[in-house]
Amino acid sequence: MNTKNRLAAALCATAIATAMAAPASAQSLRLGTEGAYPPFNFIESNGEIAGFDVEIGLELCKRIGVECEVVAQDWDGIIPGLLANKYDFIIASMFITEDRKKQVDFTNPYYLAAMTHVAPKGAGITEFTNEALAGKVIGAQSGTTQADYVEATYPDADIRLYPTQDEVNLDMASGRIDLQVGDMLPMLDWTRKSDDGACCELAGEPITDPAFVGEGVGIAVRQEDDELREKLNAALAEIRADGTYKSINDKYFDVDVYTMK
Repeated sequence: MNTKNRLAAALCATAIATAMAAPASAQSLRLGTEGAYPPFNFIESNGEIAGFDVEIGLELCKRIGVECEVVAQDWDGIIPGLLANKYDFIIASMFITEDRKKQVDFTNPYYLAAMTHVAPKGAGITEFTNEALAGKVIGAQSGTTQADYVEATYPDADIRLYPTQDEVNLDMASGRIDLQVGDMLPMLDWTRKSDDGACCELAGEPITDPAFVGEGVGIAVRQEDDELREKLNAALAEIRADGTYKSINDKYFDVDVYTMK
């Protein structure tokens, strides 16, 4: 290889290394979230994306010294969007699971998680086995661990999967499904604080099987973005220690979702 070619190769290698390091050292980052999972992430009447996930994500951006743009992405495409560089990290109430770890890396959990059944008030559903619920119409959001749980646990039910949690809730309130499985915190919020959710109540014990709820809820980054992941971990520890996390938490929840106490 002549000198000119060696120089070109060196410049190319430098450019590649710089591009790979960009997410962690850039002056701005893009935060990916769903925008359809209140109170964690939702779109306000003015079109802005808000919620617990978004506020935590923006505070973490502030702590690592970058400006962040919030990008909305349908749930089914949220990991592909990260891998396609549509945004730099995902903060969208995503359970840390072994299957997802095959595609992305996660920060430490930023809150704990459990799932729950939701049934119409007075429905009298007290037994949650495949035999007891055979033929029942059970709903969940597609592409989620809740959907995985329903399909694995109730193979003889009439399972209906929906693009968003709001659509599951709508069919639940309208009487088109007999039962749903959802993330516990949004379901608490929906049944206790919304008009349409007044139809329904949490049923049975919390679902905490680690095969489905994983290690908690984490922020997803591309597998090569180790530096960004560690910066986010450090920032998360900082906002837990100085009370900022609690201030954001208390705007949305009556319990500390980091510890579920």
